[in-house]
Amino acid sequence: MALHPNWADLYEAIAALDPSAEAIVHGDRRITWGEFDETTARLAAVFRSWRLEPGARVALYLFNVPEYIELAVGAFKARVVPINVNYRYRGDEVRHVLSDSAAEVLVFDTELAGVIAELASTGGLPARLVAVGDGDLPGVLGHAERYAGLVAGTEPAEPIERSGDDHLILYTGGTTGYPKGVVWRHGDLFQTLSFPAYAAAGLPTPETAEGVAEAAAALRGSGASPVMLSAPPLIHGTALFLAMAALLRGGSVVLLTSRRFDARELWQLVESEGVTDIAIVGDSFARPMVAELDERDAAGDPVDLSSVRMISSAGITWGAETKAALRRRGQMVLLDMLGASEGGPFATSVTLPGQEPAATAQFTIAERAVLLDDDGSIIPPGDGRIGVLAYRGSGPIGYFNDPAKTASVFREIDGERYVIPGDYATVASDGTVTFVGRGSVCINTGGEKVYPEEVEETLKTHPAVVDCNVVGVPDSTFGDAVTAVVQLDPDAAVTDSDLVAHVHDRLAGYKAPRHIVRVDVLQRSPTGKSDYRAARAAALAALGIDA
Repeated sequence: MALHPNWADLYEAIAALDPSAEAIVHGDRRITWGEFDETTARLAAVFRSWRLEPGARVALYLFNVPEYIELAVGAFKARVVPINVNYRYRGDEVRHVLSDSAAEVLVFDTELAGVIAELASTGGLPARLVAVGDGDLPGVLGHAERYAGLVAGTEPAEPIERSGDDHLILYTGGTTGYPKGVVWRHGDLFQTLSFPAYAAAGLPTPETAEGVAEAAAALRGSGASPVMLSAPPLIHGTALFLAMAALLRGGSVVLLTSRRFDARELWQLVESEGVTDIAIVGDSFARPMVAELDERDAAGDPVDLSSVRMISSAGITWGAETKAALRRRGQMVLLDMLGASEGGPFATSVTLPGQEPAATAQFTIAERAVLLDDDGSIIPPGDGRIGVLAYRGSGPIGYFNDPAKTASVFREIDGERYVIPGDYATVASDGTVTFVGRGSVCINTGGEKVYPEEVEETLKTHPAVVDCNVVGVPDSTFGDAVTAVVQLDPDAAVTDSDLVAHVHDRLAGYKAPRHIVRVDVLQRSPTGKSDYRAARAAALAALGIDA
């Protein structure tokens, strides 16, 4: 029978076997597994002293700091549920997540206290507030408790009986609307993460918590346990889940100290910490990483990448050009995953040492994924039709407090449960997946469907385009007009007509933008995901359109 564990039980077992091994590195802070286990047990005691019932939600409004991981695992130990809150969210967005999740505790960084103070004056905050960091707090937040004091002043809780059915809730990025809470059971998340984690190490998936700890100790003893640099924000599923999987194998997690992604710091940590695995989010991370490598090469001080075994990405496009630039510099595997907060991966693109990467946005369909027509029937590989990708297997149980949306995305077809978040693609006879776009941002122009991502990737091949988003704006003739919001190289001399022609020469004419809107900086989420709401607002304002 497959193991269906609680993650707190697994981490306690791993810590007991080798408490002196490192678990988390952040700047000058080096936290051992023993310290990690004790801190999370103290947090569990705090949550229990507050009489939080199993299933109560604790919201984390934090940057990438060790406290984020400590709080998540401390919540697991007390059988309460950690909730991620994007640290770039402001008033209404934070209020939405807190209200939607019915969070009973909010933990926030003191650098974000201004936002919390604004909410305190208008209502909508949980009764319990915890501040992480040494910064001053506004008077209205004087009742907030300090994280360090809570941990130091509480005795560690003894382990309790827990369940693999306990929850973790991951709020999605909300590219087109307010974020939704994706509910994962611990056991299902273990099944999703454990097989690839152990398969990569050539091990079978353990069948007991003790077996997990023994496997972690064996990997650590042989030097095969990972040193994971989780570069994206931990509010991003890729960063959090890959960090959890690294700890599962007895490894350590290295966090950047910069508040914004800093490629120079990343490569410095790779060299100083012997990083083996790096988590990124597509070209929003890969491009500055390659630029920093180029700069170091030009200075005669090339980065030592010899420790890096794997770079993994999910969330946005990772182009073939930047993959090739990374592959040339080391013997690492490049794993590009087409997935979602709701589950997957639906498809992967794996570049092995010595291989040339596949074309941008080209993947191979995953073993448990299929392509579905609008009526729910399976589209066979090689058919040529565009369909929606679906995945069957371990995954979330649905959206928190949203049965209607759950029913539309988590569907039962012919007796099997599929997750169908809305990624459209084609599948060739050899299993090659060509991603077309997300249905939720599909533009209907003159009766034709246009998927923004396809147009965006085409525009990005123009040397003047630094970044772009494509949205639809109201049009009296076409219903919606394809509109490109572009950030250009300030030194490039390019006309709007040049950009339109660039797309027209490569895609069907109806996909070419009818409007080009130039911005100084394209707004994205801290995880690098597109912010289509912001792009559309910029387009409407620039074009003088009311909508």
